[in-house]
Amino acid sequence: MKFSMERATLLKAVSQAQSVVERRNTIPILANVLIEADGEGVQFRATDLDIEVVDKAVAQVERAGATTVSAVLLHEIVRKLPDGALVSLTEDGAAGRMTVEAGRSNFSLATLPKEDFPVMASSEYAANFSAKASVLRRLFDKSKFAISTEETRYYLNGVYMHIADGEDARALRCVATDGHRLARIDSEVPSGAEEMPGVIVPRKTVGEMRKLLEDDDMDIAVSVSETKVRFATPDITLTSKVIDGTFPDYSRVIPQNNTKRLEVDAGEFAKAVDRVATVSSERSRAVKMQLDEDRLILSVNAPDSGAAEEELAVAYGDERLEIGFNAKYLLEIASQVDRENAVFLFNSSGDPTLMREGNDTSAVYVVMPMRV
Repeated sequence: MKFSMERATLLKAVSQAQSVVERRNTIPILANVLIEADGEGVQFRATDLDIEVVDKAVAQVERAGATTVSAVLLHEIVRKLPDGALVSLTEDGAAGRMTVEAGRSNFSLATLPKEDFPVMASSEYAANFSAKASVLRRLFDKSKFAISTEETRYYLNGVYMHIADGEDARALRCVATDGHRLARIDSEVPSGAEEMPGVIVPRKTVGEMRKLLEDDDMDIAVSVSETKVRFATPDITLTSKVIDGTFPDYSRVIPQNNTKRLEVDAGEFAKAVDRVATVSSERSRAVKMQLDEDRLILSVNAPDSGAAEEELAVAYGDERLEIGFNAKYLLEIASQVDRENAVFLFNSSGDPTLMREGNDTSAVYVVMPMRV
């Protein structure tokens, strides 16, 4: 096998591959990227047995062939080569080595046989549809902060993507929760997605898929089965197993009768929470919100380090209310707001609080209060 390609193109392909590879694994071949060159170009394939990414790139192929080489090592070498360099990769099957050349730089890397590389079994997908990158990015970006990190509740370690009844019509919905906060994001159902089975997309897959969604106008081909999900652009295909578990009935924790309404500038609110939380040595320390007519006082009392208080002008016309929240959760939820104003809906100091962006109900957040 012998081919050459421009450094930037090679770096993009290899960086996607090496990010999927697990740094610590007991199976040597899983640390490698499978490189396959033919007349059409070059394909880079990497897997951790749960996720597989395949990246196609344009190259000048002199001799077709395939081999596997350390993904992290190849990425480091290409990253350190000068911009605009033409990189030539040559495999010597007999010696079990691959040579990487660029200008005066020359590297010789150990290879492993391509036959040992595990390729993810193909799957029959129940639903195939296309969605704009910007739509998928909004669904996953606005929900992923609420993914649980608790391994024991593994079924919460991802984003639940499914078709549900929205406020006005059926919606493609992403939900994530860790039991303390919840994010529920809706968008229009793309054509072909109506019969899609609900799947829990793992956290790592959400992170890897995010790299495919940079170009707003790009169409992403999405395929979903009971066990796998696939996201594809013309160049990159990401296939992942989904979490085998049942996502809980999240609708039960979304409050329906919260009537005390607070409207606040989301940016100013986030900055004020961040400032008062500074005196708290732990980011999880509670921030107390005191609400009076058109006035909000945020305060933190940390006996070890001090106290802080800040007042904000807000729109609030209900009875006086005192309620406490984890500062980190408040900041994460406030940072999701794209519009100017965030609307909080309260019931009492012990009940879950609802937050949304103005009157938009396509993005809804729930946060549990803390005792202060």
